[in-house]
Amino acid sequence: MQPILEVKNLACGYQNQPVFTAVDLKLYPGQLSGLVGPSGCGKSTFIKAILGLVHPWAGEIWFRGRRLKPGVAPPKVGYVPQVETVDWTFPVTALEVVMMGRYQKQKMFPWASLSDRLAAQELLERVGVANVAHKPIGDLSGGQQQRVFIARALVGEPEIVLLDEPTSSSDLHVQHELLHLLANLNQQGLTILLSTHDLNSVATHLPWVICFNHGLISQGQPIDIFTPANLEKTFGGEMVVFQQEDRILIASGGTSLRHQMQDNLPQILKQANSNHKIQN
Repeated sequence: MQPILEVKNLACGYQNQPVFTAVDLKLYPGQLSGLVGPSGCGKSTFIKAILGLVHPWAGEIWFRGRRLKPGVAPPKVGYVPQVETVDWTFPVTALEVVMMGRYQKQKMFPWASLSDRLAAQELLERVGVANVAHKPIGDLSGGQQQRVFIARALVGEPEIVLLDEPTSSSDLHVQHELLHLLANLNQQGLTILLSTHDLNSVATHLPWVICFNHGLISQGQPIDIFTPANLEKTFGGEMVVFQQEDRILIASGGTSLRHQMQDNLPQILKQANSNHKIQN
């Protein structure tokens, strides 16, 4: 099978400082992958290079067997940026945000056609937030905002969607919902690559993982790739991996130990704890 997206010997950096070098990666149609690594390791730069937002120092990017010119995005790609990069005070509704994703198809930009509005409304329904279509984007919850931006990424009918830390500021419930939404979209044929530093979400939700830290470390199924050795190379510290049947739990080697500061309990709390044990 031909890759939908392929990078060959890719290198990027800023102001003579390399971010990553010699990255080779293939993504296949229908693949759902997590790009994992610590903050500042180059995940966002890698995604922006694919999108044409960052000019590579070296290497090539191919889409559907055709080499892209530097600074040019693949023709059918959707993008969900980090929430920290969005101005949530900008006076725009959820529906208007989604319609922004149709600008390449709009013949009368910035005036949206009826078909653009219908497509945007349909996508809001598809991702489960049709009820907030006419609310200001800044008034929405974090999970609703992310769903709106996923709808914006989808409204241009992409073949592949890139998401940069889509669950970074979400609570566990919202993370679970968003990852299940992405899994459902993937089952409908969409190719998805999302970056994250949340190992446990990847381990329990995604079928393929790419470990990244200023370059490609390893890739494969989480049960094979999430080993202490690979994780130490990726995150630069000791990691503990617990596996029970098809479940994987990952913790930092240092933070997973009981700390001695837990012994510094004030006397009044020690007495309260002792009384509680006696009553039980």
